[in-house]
Amino acid sequence: MKFDLVIFDCDGVLVDSEVISCRAHAKILTRHGYPISVEQVFDRFLGRSTRQARLEVEAELGRSLPDDFHSQLQDELFQSFAATLEKILYIDQALAAIAQPVCVASSGSQARMRVSLGRVGLYDKFAPHIFSAAQVRHGKPAPDLFLFAAAQMTTSPKRCLVIEDSIAGITAALAAGMTVFGFHGGSHCRSGYGDTLRAAGAVVTFDDMRQLPGLIGQIEEN
Repeated sequence: MKFDLVIFDCDGVLVDSEVISCRAHAKILTRHGYPISVEQVFDRFLGRSTRQARLEVEAELGRSLPDDFHSQLQDELFQSFAATLEKILYIDQALAAIAQPVCVASSGSQARMRVSLGRVGLYDKFAPHIFSAAQVRHGKPAPDLFLFAAAQMTTSPKRCLVIEDSIAGITAALAAGMTVFGFHGGSHCRSGYGDTLRAAGAVVTFDDMRQLPGLIGQIEEN
């Protein structure tokens, strides 16, 4: 197996943002009459788009969330990003050692990625090859976003490697016919989370980005 493209998820893979994101979602949803803990947000919505999460919550509430719900959530996120967001440790070293072209395919919005990747100095390393679930009909765990990214990069899905940290993302990559590695080095990852990602279908799991180039080489040699 030779890979022609490496597709990175953003949150929890490039930037250590999942704890911040889950905290913000829990705060804003609870504010609007949907009490939910950070842990429950993690279990239910990790790797999925805000749009999908909102539709599910509104169906359960039997009413719409406020029109400015997304703006409130975005404001909370961006304030927290500006204060505390960091890149995933050693991601710069990993990117420098990967020979293949790279891109980003994230459930987050383009605005969110401009802020998060820009905050940690990674935006220009990927732009313009940064793709969002807002550009496709169905977000993860559907394969649409990964297939869209491959098409934009003129690469066959079977020659794509995806780096993901969520079950929804792994499910989407497999449905797209791609190989997927599970990364569990973000601060949101609990003990045993690597086993969870492997059970979801990741062919390799790892928790240190310095390992990634060597793991790609090992898979390509087998």
